[in-house]
Amino acid sequence: MEPRERKAIIEGLLFAAGEEGLHPKEIAEYLETDVRTVRETIREMQEEWRQAGRGVQIVEVAQVYQMTTLPEHSPYFEKLAQAPNRSVLSRAALETLAIIAYRQPITRMEVEEVRGVKSERTIQSLVRKGLVKEVGRAEGLGRPILYGTTREFLDYFGLKSLDELPMPDTIFDWAEWEAERKELYRRLGVDRDAVSETAISTEEDQMEKEG
Repeated sequence: MEPRERKAIIEGLLFAAGEEGLHPKEIAEYLETDVRTVRETIREMQEEWRQAGRGVQIVEVAQVYQMTTLPEHSPYFEKLAQAPNRSVLSRAALETLAIIAYRQPITRMEVEEVRGVKSERTIQSLVRKGLVKEVGRAEGLGRPILYGTTREFLDYFGLKSLDELPMPDTIFDWAEWEAERKELYRRLGVDRDAVSETAISTEEDQMEKEG
């Protein structure tokens, strides 16, 4: 494989991986090469992008490579994030947020057990967006951080309190992910049918009151 092609593939892989990033061993496996070649290639890419004045960079955080924007451009991204029509969450963020909302307070490791993938960066992203916050420390070894949702989470989904939290598919547009959604319900321990019946009964009671 030519160096130019290798760099293009790595760039595409990191872009597709998003905030989760990729470990150099993973990249090496995808490219069918060795870790040393991957690291050398990424070092070259980092320098080339810097010299070219690119608006993105490749950084290594917690032994994982990820593509990020430049810190000096953060004021512009803050304006973008504050725009009402730019509040769409990624699939990974939605899934993680649902788990935290229905299982809070919950640790990062517990979130990862449900999702089946590492979620540290996704949780950090939700914290930065103000939808998730640290609510305490769990008992046990290391006293891991417990996460819960915020007032901004309620505002985001138009809820008065967590008591109004509906089934995930009524606040998350997961129609195209039916199989994954059912599996998520199973791992969350949410009885979809039971909650649906409760929601129907509540709606009927409300209609009777209004009548």
